[in-house]
Amino acid sequence: MTLPGFPGDDAMARAMREAADLVRGRIDDLAAAGDQAALDRLEEAAQFEPMDFHMLRDRRALATAEGMRVISYGGGVQSTALVVLAAQGIIDFPVALFSNVGDDSEHPATLSYVRQVAIPWAAKHGVTIHELHRVRRDGTPETLWGRLMREESRSLPIPVRMPDTGAPGTRNCTADFKIRVIAKWLRQHGATAEHPATTAIGFSTDEFHRSSNRRTHDYEVPTYPLLDLGYSRSDCQRIIADAGLPVPPKSSCFFCPFHRPAAWAEMRRDEPDLFDRSVLLEDTLNRRREKLEKDPVYLTRFGRPLAEAITEAQPTLFGDDGPESCDEGYCWT
Repeated sequence: MTLPGFPGDDAMARAMREAADLVRGRIDDLAAAGDQAALDRLEEAAQFEPMDFHMLRDRRALATAEGMRVISYGGGVQSTALVVLAAQGIIDFPVALFSNVGDDSEHPATLSYVRQVAIPWAAKHGVTIHELHRVRRDGTPETLWGRLMREESRSLPIPVRMPDTGAPGTRNCTADFKIRVIAKWLRQHGATAEHPATTAIGFSTDEFHRSSNRRTHDYEVPTYPLLDLGYSRSDCQRIIADAGLPVPPKSSCFFCPFHRPAAWAEMRRDEPDLFDRSVLLEDTLNRRREKLEKDPVYLTRFGRPLAEAITEAQPTLFGDDGPESCDEGYCWT
């Protein structure tokens, strides 16, 4: 489908070939002038194949700021349903952005689903999923696990539980490793305060209370297609299955303090390596806090170490402990 105001694939391919020729000519000029810094920036920006079809789709979707429409993709049920609806032409979002907080942080099942199922399927059906990563100012990647485990780090970006009430603390992981990473990509691709991008967030009718018109940045406007269409989480599961795809597991960091007790117990039983790493994280945080003469914090609401609090698989109780996934792409934001 050719969108109004956008050229067709042949015209777009010609335009991209011409643009690539100009870029390469500029690279040659900078090399001759010895401007290595400018050369590095330009070469980094020019790493593409002009005839790569997914670039043609992205170019069409993002050719003007008004046309920038992206899905915030978390790898879970609701945001995968958004990708399916986009592929079916029910909603108009040809690009999805998956902000990976780190291969050492995301649950391995989520990464496997995104890379082995979602990305290839979406590409075959006209939707491009980009995997993004947080990058420091010096150009090196940063993961959430890496920040938490960095020697002498005092950072607590995850919502650890308070020892007396079990209430979660401040959560900065979503903002630092998802919202800002996606926002940076949008800015780099032309979003401005005058012409903000439209970002689809995967809140379903089960969680309508979480939606709002609040903009996380001036150059981004949230929209909630699942609410507009009246789809619940179970509807999303049906949409995914009807498309011939496996329903994805809940998406979150494996050590997230928002896990329900039943999820922790299942992890201890079925994924002991991930459970042991979560225990290591909690122990590391509390050793640091002890040196600073601060109260301990925990990954569950029970006010005691994870290895003591979770002993065996437990049933999920109604209303037990709130949400535990990043299904809609922005965690719980």
